[in-house]
Formats: sequence, C-alpha cells, structure tokens
Amino acid sequence: MICDMETGVCGEAGNEEMEIIDFNQPAKEINLYYVTDPICSHCWAIEPVLRRFVEQYGSYFNMHTVMGGLLEKWHDGPIDPANGIYKPADVAGHWREVGEHARMPIDGSVMIDHPVQSSYPPSRVFKIIQKNYNDALASDYLRRTREELFVFNQNISERSVMIEIVHTLGLDGEAIVNEAEQPIGQQLLHEDFALARSLGATGFPSIIMINADNKGVKIVGGRPLETYVDGLKKVLDAEVLQPKQQPALSSVLEKERLLFSKEIEVMYDVEQSDIASFVEKELSSKRYQAKEILGEIYFTTTESKGE
Repeated sequence: MICDMETGVCGEAGNEEMEIIDFNQPAKEINLYYVTDPICSHCWAIEPVLRRFVEQYGSYFNMHTVMGGLLEKWHDGPIDPANGIYKPADVAGHWREVGEHARMPIDGSVMIDHPVQSSYPPSRVFKIIQKNYNDALASDYLRRTREELFVFNQNISERSVMIEIVHTLGLDGEAIVNEAEQPIGQQLLHEDFALARSLGATGFPSIIMINADNKGVKIVGGRPLETYVDGLKKVLDAEVLQPKQQPALSSVLEKERLLFSKEIEVMYDVEQSDIASFVEKELSSKRYQAKEILGEIYFTTTESKGE
C-alpha cells in the first residue's frame, strides 16, 4: 500500500517493487566562454538576459569569463570610427544610446569629465581576484565595476576606485590592486587575450560554447534569451533542455545588491507596468529600497550603495 504525496490518496503501490534511481548530476561537457571587458556598454546591456541564462541553464555548462582588452589607451587615431568614437568624450553619447535602448541606465558623463584612460587596470584586478579566490567573486567585482562606471560615473581605472570596489566585496582592496600592478597581473591578462583570439572572438560581448568534441557555436553581440538556449541545444545536440526554476527575487537581490527594473522583468517575465506590484509581493518592504536614476527604477538592499 502507498499514500500518494501529490494527491493524498492511499491505495495499492503497484506491481513494481524496486526502481533503480540515479542522483548523479549530468557531467558538464560544455565549456562556455564569455569574452567581455569592464567598459563594454553592450556587455552591460546584456546582463539581464545573461543572468537568466546562467541561472536557468548553468547546470549544462562550465562558465569562463575572459577579459578581451577593449581599450589599452587612447591615441591620436580613431578608436571606433564606425560609431564615431575618436576621443573619450565621443563615448558618452554612444553609451547613452545603448543604455536607453537596453534600459540598463548609462550616464556616460564620466567620459567627458574624468574619462577612463584604459580598461586594462580593472581587468587585471578581475584576473587577480579570479586567481586568488574564485570566478564568483571575480564576477561580483565585474558587476560592481560596471555599476560604478555606467550608473554612478566613477573612473574605474583609478587606483582608489578599484580599491574601494574590492573592499565592498569584503576583500583587501589595497593588497589585490597592488598585486594586479605586478607583472603577474599583465601576464594573466595576456593569457586571456590569447584565449580570446584562439576562440575567434572579434567583438564584445562574445559567447562561445564548445562541447566535448571541440565543436561549438559563437554568438556575438546582445541577443534574446532564446538565441543562447538554441546555441546550447546545438552544442549538446539536444532538442529539449530542462531549465531550472528561476531563483526567488529575494535571493537574487541579496546576491546582487542592486537590480534594475529591466533585470527583474527579464528574469521573471514581468511587464514593466507590473514591476512595482511584483516586487512588493516578492519582497519584504524592510529588505529593499526602490529608487530612480536616468528614468529607470532600481531596487537595492538596504545596506547597498543605492541607499
């Protein structure tokens, strides 16, 4: 006899006395390489989609974040003539357009008032955190760095700013930035550059997924979630994937500390007009604050910078 857990109905257990079960997780045979850069505005723009993809499908792959080296330094010639970028101030308008289109806010005035001279210093700090600690902390650093640059107009190539961002992770900012300035920092960065070249990455963001047979797909630029899922199906040679349930908003906000409305909309399939009621339903009012910047609502934990 058996009582069914779902229906609550008790009855005969059926003919099968014993069932073989397997609790082993499927081996992660896919390597996903995310080629990016701290000052890449289009990488900031895809954060909502990329977060959901990793949360729901991350059990299928090992993720590797690779620094691509977007800006070593400014020089007299054009940096990005296709977008009309010849000097730091030219970046501001392009960034604002990206931010408005993606609804991931970008102010951009830092590139007029106090421009980032190189993306290499914060990239080196990322590599040192990755080496000394783990990918998760390094990714947290990258997220905080982009918030400071794009939203709060901080020059993330400045030593004092990098130290402060590392401090917010609970790490020794001075020690990590010091190590990043040693030859090991540039060595690790060059290894990433070589890896990015070998993967055929020519732009940011690039997502490259490779299977055990060393075959894969390359997806360049910001794309809808379905594009990344379809790419994963191709490298797995699978028609159907089993996504995990999205994590509770409370746990995502606790981890990220700051989320824009767009990020919540994408993660939970919520309309922009319904975001306030959704957040109110999902979170205790004591655990978050709602604020606005550049016409976009964002939510923070009570102890975060957005307070």
